[in-house]
Amino acid sequence: MNHPTPTTRPTPRTARLAATGLLLAPLLLAGCTGQESSGAAATSAAAAAARPSASTSAGSGAAQDLQQAYQRVITDVLPSVVEISTQSGLGSGVVLDDKGDIVTNAHVVGDATEFQVHLANSATSYPATLVGTYPAGDLAVVHVEGAPDLHPATFGNSDDVQIGTIVLAMGNPLGLSSSVSNGIVSAVGRTVSEPAGEGSPGASLPGTIQTSAAINPGNSGGALVDLQGHVIGIPTLAAVDQQLGGGAAPGIGFAIPSSTAKDIATQLVENDGRVVDTHRAALGVSVTTIADGSGQPAGVGVVSVQPGGAAAGAGMRAGDVIVSVAGQDVTSAAQLSAVLAGQDVGSAVDVVVQRAGQRQTLHVTLGELTAQS
Repeated sequence: MNHPTPTTRPTPRTARLAATGLLLAPLLLAGCTGQESSGAAATSAAAAAARPSASTSAGSGAAQDLQQAYQRVITDVLPSVVEISTQSGLGSGVVLDDKGDIVTNAHVVGDATEFQVHLANSATSYPATLVGTYPAGDLAVVHVEGAPDLHPATFGNSDDVQIGTIVLAMGNPLGLSSSVSNGIVSAVGRTVSEPAGEGSPGASLPGTIQTSAAINPGNSGGALVDLQGHVIGIPTLAAVDQQLGGGAAPGIGFAIPSSTAKDIATQLVENDGRVVDTHRAALGVSVTTIADGSGQPAGVGVVSVQPGGAAAGAGMRAGDVIVSVAGQDVTSAAQLSAVLAGQDVGSAVDVVVQRAGQRQTLHVTLGELTAQS
C-alpha cells in the first residue's frame, strides 16, 4: 500500500481559484416511537424550543468562548505574519524582532537575495534583503527596510506542544494575503524529508509538528499558532498522496518547531548569516545514492571522508557503501540524511557498510553537521 509522502508545496506568485459547487441533500428526520399524541407532541416540542436547556446554554457559551479566542488570537498575531515575494513566487514569513528581521523557509527565498515584503492587510510593499539561509533545516532570515510598526511574534516553547492542541495556520496561501486555517496538532516529533526543488536542495527535518490545519502553496514560512497567541511552528510541508496522482493529502501538514526556528534564525542574525551550532548529527562524509541493476536505490556510496570526522575515526573509507545506520536500513542519500536527523550529536551508533563484497560493522561516535555559509 502506498502511503502519503511528505513533500513541499509550490509557492506560485499567482493562482486560479476554482468555484466548488455543493449539492445539498435533503435533511431526513427519523421519527421516534412515543406515547404522546401528535397534538401533545407538538405542544411539548414548542415548549422545549422556547425553553433552552442547561446543556444547550452551556454549549452555546463554550462555542462563543472558542470563537472569541480565535478572534483574539487572529487580531493579536496576524500583524506579525508577512508576505514575501521573489521573482519566481511568494511565501510567508514571521516577524522575529522590531529591527526588521523576518524568519521564513529557505525554499521560500530560494536563490534570491532581494525581496518585497507586504505587511498583513497592507497594499504597500517594502524592500528586503537576505540575511542568511540554512538549507539543511529549510530556514532563512530576510531583513526588511523602512517598514513601520513591526509586530514581533511571541514564540512559544514547542517542546511543550501536545497532541490535540488547537492551532491556527496563518499565511498567504495561493496569494490570498492574511489567510487563516484551523486544526489540531496531530502528532509531534515527526522526521520528514523535503525533496529537492527549484532553488531548494531538499532537507530532512527532525522533530516536526504534524497538523490538520490546511497548509497550501504560499503558507510556507508562516505561523502555526496556539490559542495563547504563541507561534509554535513554521508551516513548511504538505503531504501528497501518490494514489491521487501527487495531489494533496488533506489534513496532513508539517511545521518546523518554533524552538528550532527561533534558535537558527537568531544565529543567522547574530553571526552575519551563518549558523554556528546546528545541533544536528553528522557522519562527516560526502555520499551519493547507489542504484541496483533495476535502477532502484540500493545503498549510499561514500565519495569522500572528512579528515578527523566521525566516519574517519571509525575507519570508514571512500568506496564503502552504507546500508544501515543505528539499526535502520538506508538505501539512498536522502534516507541517510533522514536517519541522521533523528540522532543526537555525540551518540554512538553502528554503521553497516559493504566493502569488497563483504559487510562490516563500524562503531561511530556521531559528530555535528557543519552548516554552509
